[in-house]
Amino acid sequence: MPTLRELAQTPEILSGGHRACVGCLSTVGMRQVMASAGSNVVVGLATGCMEVVTTIYPYTAWRVPFIHDAFENVAATISGVEAAYKALRRRGKITEDIRFIAFGGDGGTYDIGLQSLSGAMERGHDMLYVCYNNEAYMNTGVQRSSATPLGAWTSTSPVGSVDVGKKEFPKDLTEIMIAHDIPYVAQAAVHHWKDLATKVQKALRIRGPKFINLLAPCTLGWKYPPEIGLDVSRLAVETCVWPLYEYENGKRKLTHRPKEKKPIIEYLKVQDRFKHLLRPENQAIIDQIQKQIDQRWSRLIEGQS
Repeated sequence: MPTLRELAQTPEILSGGHRACVGCLSTVGMRQVMASAGSNVVVGLATGCMEVVTTIYPYTAWRVPFIHDAFENVAATISGVEAAYKALRRRGKITEDIRFIAFGGDGGTYDIGLQSLSGAMERGHDMLYVCYNNEAYMNTGVQRSSATPLGAWTSTSPVGSVDVGKKEFPKDLTEIMIAHDIPYVAQAAVHHWKDLATKVQKALRIRGPKFINLLAPCTLGWKYPPEIGLDVSRLAVETCVWPLYEYENGKRKLTHRPKEKKPIIEYLKVQDRFKHLLRPENQAIIDQIQKQIDQRWSRLIEGQS
């Protein structure tokens, strides 16, 4: 298990000076992933917030080989790079051990890039895919994605006299990845650095396709003050809206169990994207969200091997 001292002493692979928003937790999460992975990696990044803020031409914040991909194909690109690497190793042209990491936001992972991600996982490429999940298309104006929670305001799930935010529950992409029967799948959150670092290092020791779904709250789209971002992430875990668990060798295992399972209202009330739900006439939506969280949490507890 990595220590904070060890991570702090690793070289900065994602440099400062990028153009991310104040309080951006996606960059925090990516720094944690890269500190845990080491420098002998090739990174692919789908179009999205993190690509825009880290690679504004003619500059780059990346200190490892880096490929910017279209929204939909980072998994396909990195699977191709991994296949080329294996071919070169067989010919003796490369002898060093190189690892491959693909990053995508929830838009480029849950939605637009799901086909190429599923294909890469099904083909068994030796790569780690990390979804930095901020639950909407933040870079282009906070449009809803299939990761956006029920009842959340976005620019395409508005709040008014007719609608009260997104009408659907979010897609459970972590379980979709588990259904691919790949060697390792995990959920992580940016505030719990040790859990995330442990999962990244474990994933990179395993041969084959791996997937980590990383919750990364967004001060812009979730509408909270930037200084409380890590608290918001923590509340997502403590209310069990975002359980921390892993799937390995066919078994699910909780990696963090809250001492006290908090009600979902504690999470909703600190984000203005949900402020309309606090009106008495919308209590039924909160009850619906709480019921779904409780059911999924119970299934997760019962499903542990």
